[in-house]
Parts: sequence; structure tokens; C-alpha cells
Amino acid sequence: MAEISAKLVKELRDKTGAGMMDCKKALAESEGDMTKAAEWLRQKGIATAEKKAGRTAAEGAVGSYIHTGARVGVLVEVNCETDFVARGELFQELVRNVAMQIAACPNVEYVTTDEIPADVAEREKAIEMGRDDLAGKPEAMKTKIVEGRIGKRLKELALLEQPFIRDSALSLGEIVKQAAGKTGENIQVRRFTRFTLGEGIEVEKSDFAAEVAAMGSAG
Repeated sequence: MAEISAKLVKELRDKTGAGMMDCKKALAESEGDMTKAAEWLRQKGIATAEKKAGRTAAEGAVGSYIHTGARVGVLVEVNCETDFVARGELFQELVRNVAMQIAACPNVEYVTTDEIPADVAEREKAIEMGRDDLAGKPEAMKTKIVEGRIGKRLKELALLEQPFIRDSALSLGEIVKQAAGKTGENIQVRRFTRFTLGEGIEVEKSDFAAEVAAMGSAG
């Protein structure tokens, strides 16, 4: 397999407008062939999606999903640029898929890693720095290991970083980019809320065996 240089990745990015990671993946899939890589990006609907990211997306839809058994529910807002696209089948399907993804990922709390507050990242860092398996390691090595772990942990909290539930070879972020490429509009997942039945309610648990024993004693 041909080595994918940073120069080659940048060249493909300039040519297609796709993100750096998408370009790197396309080149890897195409064994370094620029033409095939560009075609791969177009097929995936990723090419030019990045160029649209700065445009205002104020239309869209609020979607919902209630999981079987009605114990988990989701509300999500996905934005696009025009009402025409918002009413289209492709966009509506995307909204449904995003809502289902949220329901399937109970640990996800933010849309992107950029939204994660600094204090959350610092707290995770403090936890990792204190782990027993790092004891005695040189400080530089410890820092490098922790940075890797933190990067992975923060991705676990971000919705768009999750493997797509219907095709784990793609992230949900890539699915959104594909939709942007196919519709020709900027599409953004703005916010979401997950409801889990009974979450946060303290339920008093009775000791049934002890109650039975007590009743027997009283008799």
C-alpha cells in the first residue's frame, strides 16, 4: 500500500473541499490514486460538504424517536438551509437515523468534541493521571498516554464521532456529510435530549425477605 503523505492529503482537500480525515481515508481506500480518491469522496457524498459548513442553516426539523417498550425517547434538532430540503425524504431519513443513533448511545452527551466544556476534559484528565497502571512511568510518557486516552474518552461523549448504527464503517458525522453532499446544503445536528424512563427518581427498595421474616416473628 502506498504511503499517504500529508502533501497528498492537502492536495485532495484543496481539490474536493472534504475534511482532512475524509481525504486521508479516501486516499487509503484508493491506494494513493488521486482521481480514484476524489471519485470515492463523491460517491460518499463527502466532497464539497465542508465548503458548505460556514453557510447559515436555520431551517430543518425537530425529530423524535421512541424505542420499543417506551422506556427511552429522543428529541433532536437537525438544521439545513431551506425548507425545501427539510421536507425532503433524504433529510427526513437523516433526522430519523440521528434520533435512533442517540437512543442507541446512552453515554453520548454532546454533539461534537468541540462542545465538551474544558472542566469536563480536565476532570477526565485528572482521573486518567491517577490510574495505577501509570504509576512510576516517566512524566513525559505518562502525559502522552493520558492524552491518547483523553482523546478517545472525549470521542465517546460526542454524537458525531460514534460508529453509525447501520454501517459501523462510517461515523455518524460522515453520514451527515454525505447528506450535505447529496442535498447541496449545509446540514448540522444542533442539539438533542434523551429521556430515560425513571431516570433520576429515587425508588425506595424494600427488603421483601426481611418483611416476611418480621411478619413471621410477629405471628
